[in-house]
Amino acid sequence: MKQPDESGAAASFSFDDTPLARELADLSARRRALESADVQLSGRTRVLTVSNQKGGVGKTTTTVNVAAALAAVGARVLVIDLDPQGNASTALGVPHTADIPSIYDVLIDEFPIADIVQTSPESPNLFCAPSTIHLAGAEIELVSQVAREHRLRTALDEYLASAEHKLDFVLIDCPPSLGLLTINAFTAASELLIPIQCEYYALEGLSQLLGTVRMIQKHLNPNLTLSTILLTMYDGRTRLAQQVADEVREHFPREVLDTVIPRSVRVSEAPSFGQTVIAYDGHSAGAVAYREAAVELIRRETSVAAHVDSNIEGSA
Repeated sequence: MKQPDESGAAASFSFDDTPLARELADLSARRRALESADVQLSGRTRVLTVSNQKGGVGKTTTTVNVAAALAAVGARVLVIDLDPQGNASTALGVPHTADIPSIYDVLIDEFPIADIVQTSPESPNLFCAPSTIHLAGAEIELVSQVAREHRLRTALDEYLASAEHKLDFVLIDCPPSLGLLTINAFTAASELLIPIQCEYYALEGLSQLLGTVRMIQKHLNPNLTLSTILLTMYDGRTRLAQQVADEVREHFPREVLDTVIPRSVRVSEAPSFGQTVIAYDGHSAGAVAYREAAVELIRRETSVAAHVDSNIEGSA
């Protein structure tokens, strides 16, 4: 096709030279790479808490989409919804009305986790311990409970020990706060995954979060390590996003995944259909990015294990 230039002469033009064409070609190449990716599960259960007390950074979105992507490559994954809003339960298509047994009953009334776990309609490998509105009062009720910081860990240890089929991953979705629910999640996990938004003030509050983690390590769970940071809501058209990404990588060179999660309409739309983006539109840019993050998370396990005693104090 020929288009005239400013002088009226015909100039050559090709759709293949446009930014959109290059973006589509890159996305197609990434899809092909994922289809041929060789992923080997270790056979041990990794328990990750997904936390950041700063709201709106993509904690729940990251939890459910990474979980769904892990399940899609054959991992058996349990999502524990510790957020009273119950958004993770919604995205996984799991009922969580007030009369449904939930993680609240586990924390307060010592129900076995096996009694509340539901299978997500998305995959037979994807399970959810749902949240209900009752969890909103759990912070207050936990104050008077015996071993209040260890109740989730005790229940989870019992569940994993008695499970008929071994889980590969447990992902715990936390509320945007550093209260007793989040402390229970920190105590139950061996790894911390922090989603960080690629926008101004991305590192705001991170030092407070790492300070809390150090206290958890010292008094409640010495095995907890900051293993993974995932950059979310990345907009490659802005210099700010690149600057934030560079700053986070400078502070946490070992923990930050190479994968970044772009801003995506499909990722935002999926929960309204009771789905993750993996099920809603698995070929979209957001779904491909979360699938890449899941593959990277599996492949980095050796590195995580080698540095399990490191990084939080040195990174603060």
